[in-house]
Amino acid sequence: MRLQAALFIAACLSPAAAIYSDEVNHIDFHHALLGAPSPDSTFFLKPSSASNASLLYTISEKSIIGAVNPRDGSLIWRQDISRPGSATSGAGILRGLDGNNAVVGAAGDSISSWSAQDGKLIWENQFADGAVADLELLEQEDASATSASRDTIALTSGEGAGIVRRLDGESGKTKWEYKDNTGDVAFQVSSSPAEIFYISLQSAMLKGYRIKVTSLDPITGRQARQVVLNSENDIAAQDSILYVGANTASPLIVWADKSLKSLKVNVIGTKQINTIAIDNTSGQEVQQITVHAPHKLNSLPHFLVHYKTETGAWAEVFHVDLKSSVVTKAYQLPYLQGQSVVATNNIDANVYFTRVTDAEAIVVSSASHGILGRWNADVSSTDRAIHAVADVVTKGKSVAVRSAIIRDSGDWSLIRNGQTEWTRPEALIYTVAAAWVEEEDQEDLVHELEVEGHESLIGAYIHRVKRHLRDLQYLPDWLKELPKRIVTSILTDEVSNLDSFGVAKSIIVATEKGRVYALDTGRQGTIKWSAEVEKTSHWDIKAILTVPGSAEIYIGDGSSVRVNSSTGDIISRSAPTNVNLQSIATFEQQVGSSVIRMGSLGIQEDGSPVAPFDDITGFLVTTSNDGRVLGWVEKDNKSPVWEFVPPTGQKVIKAVGRPSHDPVASIGKVLGDRSVLYKYLNPNLVLVTAVNEQDHTAGFYLLDGVSGKVLYSVSRTGVDPTQPIASAISENWFAYSFFGDAVDESSAKGYQLVVSELYESPIVNDRGPLDAAGNYSSLHSDRGDSLPLPHVVTQSFVIAEPISHMAVTQTRQGITTRQLLCVLPSSNAIVGIPRPVLDPRRPVDRDPTSAEAEEGLFRYAPYLDFDGKWYLTHSRDVAGIKTVLSRPTLLESTSLIFAFGGDIYGTRATPSQAFDILGKSFSKLQLVLTVVALAAGVTFLAPMARKKQVNMLWKAT
Repeated sequence: MRLQAALFIAACLSPAAAIYSDEVNHIDFHHALLGAPSPDSTFFLKPSSASNASLLYTISEKSIIGAVNPRDGSLIWRQDISRPGSATSGAGILRGLDGNNAVVGAAGDSISSWSAQDGKLIWENQFADGAVADLELLEQEDASATSASRDTIALTSGEGAGIVRRLDGESGKTKWEYKDNTGDVAFQVSSSPAEIFYISLQSAMLKGYRIKVTSLDPITGRQARQVVLNSENDIAAQDSILYVGANTASPLIVWADKSLKSLKVNVIGTKQINTIAIDNTSGQEVQQITVHAPHKLNSLPHFLVHYKTETGAWAEVFHVDLKSSVVTKAYQLPYLQGQSVVATNNIDANVYFTRVTDAEAIVVSSASHGILGRWNADVSSTDRAIHAVADVVTKGKSVAVRSAIIRDSGDWSLIRNGQTEWTRPEALIYTVAAAWVEEEDQEDLVHELEVEGHESLIGAYIHRVKRHLRDLQYLPDWLKELPKRIVTSILTDEVSNLDSFGVAKSIIVATEKGRVYALDTGRQGTIKWSAEVEKTSHWDIKAILTVPGSAEIYIGDGSSVRVNSSTGDIISRSAPTNVNLQSIATFEQQVGSSVIRMGSLGIQEDGSPVAPFDDITGFLVTTSNDGRVLGWVEKDNKSPVWEFVPPTGQKVIKAVGRPSHDPVASIGKVLGDRSVLYKYLNPNLVLVTAVNEQDHTAGFYLLDGVSGKVLYSVSRTGVDPTQPIASAISENWFAYSFFGDAVDESSAKGYQLVVSELYESPIVNDRGPLDAAGNYSSLHSDRGDSLPLPHVVTQSFVIAEPISHMAVTQTRQGITTRQLLCVLPSSNAIVGIPRPVLDPRRPVDRDPTSAEAEEGLFRYAPYLDFDGKWYLTHSRDVAGIKTVLSRPTLLESTSLIFAFGGDIYGTRATPSQAFDILGKSFSKLQLVLTVVALAAGVTFLAPMARKKQVNMLWKAT
C-alpha cells in the first residue's frame, strides 16, 4: 500500500513542474532591473588587474549596485545596499579604480566593499554619526601600505559636524579620522598625489557660502593647511558648485556666477580664482552647465565645460597649468541643435571627449580640436539624454568608442560607434500598477454573440448570416496568408505557435514617475510602446482599468488619464477633484471567458464611495484609514449598511476577496469511497487581517460581504508585525502566512503557512441546513434560511522563509488544479505551490488509507519544503516583486502570470501540465509525411489489389 501511495504522490506532483530547461526564454521573460543609474556613479571599469575587458558599474536611485556586460546589456551581478530606517543623504555613491579588484559603495550611513568580478561582500561598515556625503578611493598608496585593495576616504555629515575617515581597503577598519566641529557644511573630499582635501561650505556673514579647503596628511590625517575662497556672492547652496575634482591630476573646484555669464575655476589648495567669460554665441539663455574631467592621477590637466540651452548645446575645452594655477581655453566644440551629452575617457595620460547628439557621435582629443572619429547616430529620441560615460579604444590612427547613455526616464542604452546596441528599460522598476489589455476583436465577437442570444431563433440566424457576410471582407487577406500559416504550422512547434489561444497578451504598466508602457508578454516582454503621461517624480496611481481599445489610469487626487492601448496616445484627461482617493473599486461582469468592466468608483480615505453607484446592482466592501471594514449597497453612500471593527488594540492591515474570475468546476469534493463533501461556495467572502502591535497577535476574520457576518475567525500569538503577512482566497479555501509561534505552548517561532477549506457540512453527502432550501438570505438572520456557518478544516505548515505576497492561478473553466503563487523576498523567487500539497485533510501521524490515497491525500508533514519544481522563476534572481497577476487563456491548462514591483517577470503556468496542446515531441511534419506516404502507397497498391481480386474470381469459376 505504501508503494501505491508513493506512486500516487509522484503522479500528483509531476504536473507541478514549473518550467523545463528548454522553455527558458521561450514561455517566460525577465527584466532584471537596477533603477535609474546615478550619473556621478556610473563608469567603465576592469573588474580585475588581469582583465582586459571592462564592465559597466553603477548605483541606482534605488541604492542597488550592479555590474552590466557592455556587450549585450545583461546583468552580471547586483546588490541592494539600502537600509530601511537608516539615515539618508541623497542618492548612493559608488567608486572604483582600474587595477583595484573591488568597488566601494555607500548609501545612508553604511559603506560596503564588493568584489568587482562577482559582487561578493568584502567588508561593511556603518557609522552612527551621520550619513555618507562623499567617497573616494586613494589611487596611490603610501609606502607603508601592504593592502592589495585601495584604501577609502569617506566623508560623513551629521549634526553640524563633518568627519573624514581613512578606511583600510582589506577590512574596512578606520585608520584615522579628522572631525570638523565648526558647523560648516561638509561637501566633498578630494585627493592629490601628496594630500587629501576636505571641502566644506562656510556660511558668510550676510549671504551665501565661502568654500573652505582643508589639507590633510594622508598618513596621519592631521590638518596641514587651510584655504578659504571668497565665493559668497556666487554660491547660495551646494548645487551652485558645478564640479569638484577627485583623484585627478587637475583637482579643480568650478562654479559659475549667478547670472551664468562667467565661470570661476580654482585649483584645489591654492587661493587663486580664475574668472572665465562664457562665450555664448547661441543667442539663448544657458540653462545647464556641466564640467567633465578625467579621474586618474596620470591624466593631463584638461577639462571640458558643456553648456546647454533650451534647444541646443556647445562645449569648451580648457587646459590647466598646475605650476601657475592658470586656466586657458584650448578650443571650442560648435553649437548644435538638439540634445547633446559628453563623456570623458583617458588612455594613459591622453584625455578624450566623446560627444553624442541626435545626428552624430564624435571623439576628440583634449590636446587639439581635430575630430578623431565621427559616426552617424541613430539615437534621436523624445526621451532626453542627461548623462553619458564612454570607453574609447585607439587602433593606430583610428578610434572606436562605446557610450552608455542615461536618459531622463531612467532607461539606459549603449551606443557603439553611433549605433544603439541595447537598451535597458530601467524605468520599469518604478512600476506600481498593471492591467491586462482587452482585445477589441474578441470583445466585438462577445457582443455579437450576446445580441444573438437575445434574439428569436429566426432573428439570431439572420443576424449570424449577416455577420458572416461582413466577415467576407477579410477573406482575401486570409487566403493570402494561408500558405504561410500552413507552412509555419507544419515546421514550428505547437508550443511556440499559440498566439490564437490568448497566450500572447499585452499588458499595460504605469510607473510612479509618470510613464506608461505596453509590454508584449508573448514576445519575451518586449516594449510595444512607451509614453510620458505625467511629468512627475511621484505619480499616485490607484488603479488601471482596461476596456477594448483603451486603458484608464486613476490617480489619488481624483483625476484620470485615458490612453490608447495600441499606441499610447492620450485620449482624454479629467481634472483633479478636492477628494483624496484611497483606492478604486471595479464593478465587473463575467461573460463567457471575458470580463466586462461595467464601471469604477473612487473610494475615499474614510472608506466611503465618492458617489452613489445607482446604475450598478450590487454591494461594495471597503476599508477605512482608521482600521474598519465597511459594507455599502447601491443608491446609498451616506452610511454603510454594516461595519466590522476588530477587537480593541487590533488594526486592519489587509482585506482580500475572491478574484473576479474564479470559476468553480465542481460544487463538491469526491472522496475515495465515492461520497461527496460539498464545498461552501460563497462569492461574497472577504478575508480580513488585523494585527495588534503591542500584544504581537494577529486575527484573521472571514466575513460575508453582503451582511458583514463573521463566518470564521482565528487568532495567532507571537506574531511579528514587522514581518510580511500575506493572504489569498479562492473558491472554498483561503491561505495566509506570518511569522509567529510555531505551537501555542512552545517558545519556538518560525514562518508559517496556514490553509483552511470551507465545507457546507462535516458529514459526507450532506448539504447542511440549506439542503432543502430553494434560496437563502445573507441579511435576515432571524429567518430559518439565513446564511449558515461553514465547516472549516485547517492545517498549518512551517516554511523556511517569509511570503510577501499571495495570488492564485486562474484558468478559463477552473478545471485545472490551482496553484498558490507565493513571492519569496528572501530568495528573490516566485513559487507555485500545488493545491494537493496544501490539502488540510491530509492524514496526521499516519499513512493514508487506500481510499484516501485514491483521493490524492498523503501523510501530513509539519515542515513544507519548497520543491525545486515549484519555482516558476527557476534559477532566475527575480528581486523586489510586490504584486503578481494571473489571467486565464483560451487553453484550460494554461494561466498567464505577470509579476512587477521591482523586476518585471512573466511566464505561463500549467499546474496540471499542458494537457490540451501538443508537446514539442509531436512532429506535424512527420505526421504529414506519413499521411502522404500512406496515400501514395494506397494509390500504388489499389490497382494491384483489384487485379488480384479479379484473378481470384476467375480462378474460382
